[in-house]
Amino acid sequence: MTEVAAAPVVSTAARTVRKSRPSWVGWGFIGPFMIVFALVFLAPIAYSIYLSLFRKQLVGGNSFVGLENFTTALTDPKFWESFERVALFLVVQVPIMLGIALLVALALDSGRLYGRNFFRISIFLPYAVPAVVATLMWGFMYGTRFGLIGNINEALGTSLPNPLSPDLVLASIGNIVTWEFVGYNMLIFYSALRVVPATLYEAAEIDGAGQWRVIRAIKLPAIRGALVIATIFSIIGSFQLFNEPSILKNLAPNAITTYFTPNLYAYSLSFSGQQYNYSATVAIIMGLITMVIAYVVQLRGMRKEA
Repeated sequence: MTEVAAAPVVSTAARTVRKSRPSWVGWGFIGPFMIVFALVFLAPIAYSIYLSLFRKQLVGGNSFVGLENFTTALTDPKFWESFERVALFLVVQVPIMLGIALLVALALDSGRLYGRNFFRISIFLPYAVPAVVATLMWGFMYGTRFGLIGNINEALGTSLPNPLSPDLVLASIGNIVTWEFVGYNMLIFYSALRVVPATLYEAAEIDGAGQWRVIRAIKLPAIRGALVIATIFSIIGSFQLFNEPSILKNLAPNAITTYFTPNLYAYSLSFSGQQYNYSATVAIIMGLITMVIAYVVQLRGMRKEA
């Protein structure tokens, strides 16, 4: 007869100790990311908060002032003028841009557009153009003395308004941003439309639903999450408006001031006025406002989706 070796008995206490022992394997995988995240994201935010609590004075250097910089910024007419400008830009430009992107995505998804691949690439191509290059290109076309507007006026004997005048410069910037990002948002909507189950379209066809009914009852509800994401991205981008007015400022110095947008105001305070503490304060306030508005939009979008 062969003897069966008895299996080692592991006590319940030993198993409990082994289970409760922390495992560092997961931290080893996410450790590099956490280090980079702390250095490039958390550290700048912490340093900005630190700067906002101090003020550089001629006598004594940096001195702790607490929340005085925030009080000054909240009563600064230049800050609120720049904020109202980007808020107007957001309310007008974002719906137009997202509306055009949605219409293009629906047209591409319909399958009735001839040369669909060509149009998809063509509409997305402006997003591949760097913002600086796009702004310089449009700034040249806006020129009334050397650009496209000036050439049209000279050739036809007309007097088209100056797109870089104080009354039209914000709309001109909105046109540039729309041209740049329609393709980006179109790709988000189109990708969401492509994953809609085909069975829904088949059921709608059996019920005799037309194209508009399919769009209202199937396509738009199916891409509601994509609409919310694109709206949040557009809100953040609107409040961060900087490249376009900064570049066009040399072409329209009388129309674009140093406080045209909050980001441009913070940049001017920091690099031209050497007011690093106040500049950090303006940046923090805008970051908080952007975060709150984006969060409210996300909550409303999720609530409707539910």
